[in-house]
Amino acid sequence: MLKTPADFRPLLTLPDDAAPSTLVLHRDKILLVQDGLALPATQLLSGLQLDPGAALALGQWQGGYLNCQLVDSDAVPHESLAWFGLRSLFGIKDDDFIGIAGRALQLAEWTRTHRHCGVCAAPMQRLGGERAFKCPSCGFTAYPRISPAMMVLVRKGDAVLLARHTNSPYQRFTALAGFLEAGESVEEAVHREVYEEVGLRVHKLKYFGSQSWPFPHSLMVAFTADYLDGEIRVDETEIAEARWFGPGDDFPDVPPGVSIASALINAHRPG
Repeated sequence: MLKTPADFRPLLTLPDDAAPSTLVLHRDKILLVQDGLALPATQLLSGLQLDPGAALALGQWQGGYLNCQLVDSDAVPHESLAWFGLRSLFGIKDDDFIGIAGRALQLAEWTRTHRHCGVCAAPMQRLGGERAFKCPSCGFTAYPRISPAMMVLVRKGDAVLLARHTNSPYQRFTALAGFLEAGESVEEAVHREVYEEVGLRVHKLKYFGSQSWPFPHSLMVAFTADYLDGEIRVDETEIAEARWFGPGDDFPDVPPGVSIASALINAHRPG
């Protein structure tokens, strides 16, 4: 499951003599060596003319230091390099690397979308001592955006409810999920989303786990819940299909193991 490696130590600044490896990012892609998918050596990045002052510190990992830098162009500085979407690396690169790359992508997206103040449009400045941008004109402070979302696997006896989401590019069956609205607790969002998406009421919510999900800046908070009442009635704008799967059913393909949805479903697979 996607998570920060246990031996990773996040840092706001790196030592002056750190000589960090750099994760170069463009939108939702990371620049890697095509042969072996390693981070590029510094000399391979010289064509990008990176500004060291624009780099964001990530931390210390496996005896070295890491930072990340956003670039506006997808030009490739060396023929040995190529851009890779993070999803394309699932199951290919190890989960520890993907966890760190996901952190870097979220910071890069935050940097890209906070170049100017959202209140007065003045250029933002990086704030020392914490991960934040501050407007020198009006004082507005912007921290990295995190969008909480709930996920729930509804259980009815020995069966579990799985659904295909209308706008999902993969059309796999998975647990129900949705973003929190302003003023809601996560538990309230579970009840609301289940009723809105499939017309059911649930109870006996039980926390399962959480996961950062960098597409682009979600925090998934997962639960199980027991069916209370109602018949499946899908909201077709959100759900293409929803049904119960029990021990005797042909269980569908579920999301990849890097996702908390996979862990949640496999931990409660019928039978």
